[in-house]
Amino acid sequence: MHLKIALLAGDGIGPEVIDQAVKVSDAIAQKFSHQIDWSPALTGAAAIDAVGDPYPAETHSVCENADAVLFGAIGDPKFDNDPSAKVRPEQGLLRMRQMLGLFANVRPTFTFPALIDKSPLKQERIEGTDLVFLRELTGGIYFGERGRKDDGNTAFDTCTYTRAEIERLARKGFELAQTRTKKLCCVDKANVLESSRLWRETVQALESEYPDVQVSYEFVDAVAMRLVQWPNSYDVLITENLFGDILTDEASVISGSMGLMPSASLGVKTSLFEPIHGSFPQAAGKNIANPLATVLSAAMMFEMAFDLKEEAALIRKVVDQSLADGVVTEDLTQEGQKAATTSEVGDYLVQLIQG
Repeated sequence: MHLKIALLAGDGIGPEVIDQAVKVSDAIAQKFSHQIDWSPALTGAAAIDAVGDPYPAETHSVCENADAVLFGAIGDPKFDNDPSAKVRPEQGLLRMRQMLGLFANVRPTFTFPALIDKSPLKQERIEGTDLVFLRELTGGIYFGERGRKDDGNTAFDTCTYTRAEIERLARKGFELAQTRTKKLCCVDKANVLESSRLWRETVQALESEYPDVQVSYEFVDAVAMRLVQWPNSYDVLITENLFGDILTDEASVISGSMGLMPSASLGVKTSLFEPIHGSFPQAAGKNIANPLATVLSAAMMFEMAFDLKEEAALIRKVVDQSLADGVVTEDLTQEGQKAATTSEVGDYLVQLIQG
């Protein structure tokens, strides 16, 4: 198969972890007789520094013409520490989501047998956890009307959703639930928010179309509590943009490290695959960042964008093997264990793939 993939390394540790995902993907392509055409493009702070725009038109064109996008991370402290900055790396990410129609963020949370003791939660709480959040990504408070009034002393951000936006995300949730344990949880705040009442009403109207799926409705604060008490009681959860942003970061610590969790953003024009962690500027250029979340994002890309399930399964298998063998970066080392570098982890994964 001929695969056309846009490569957006981004900022901070993005280029380093992306390099390892490319190495692994190329090894997979060689083993299974695929051809990958990589098309690098600028985004984030790197793009601002180069051309003054965090998501240049050239980058959008590269993404539009690709079968999938593999993305690293966005963010730089020089913008975080300057509240007056008019152009920010994160603006590029929001614009990319909107322009590519990336409306459904798919974020799995699962545990690794070799790392069960790395989680801050008790083993008996998290064992068997295998859940997926679908977060609506192009609506809600991040894209609603905002501003200041009263001479700048009052600020407002508006959360707006249409029934159509909710329905297309909810259908993805129902369809995903049908491939798993047929359990779907709609997360909202319908006791307080009108937008949440529209979410609940819309999902309820779809239930009859998916009679094999058991649907529950829970308030976001209750889900936040249950995620740390009984995460293995959930399977597929759907929710709006802000709630999803917060809850998926909470869920990410269940595995023991944010450096382990992949994600996908499914869109109208193409789909994007990225690790859930940020740009981690403190580690940039030191060859110490954990590349596994990015490598596992590549596995999601092979499966979801190209329907190459065997290839994706092999990537997940070698990741599990590297964890079991202790070939891990410093964030996952046990006491007295020598840490591998970012590139050494990538090289080891390639070695396992090649057999």
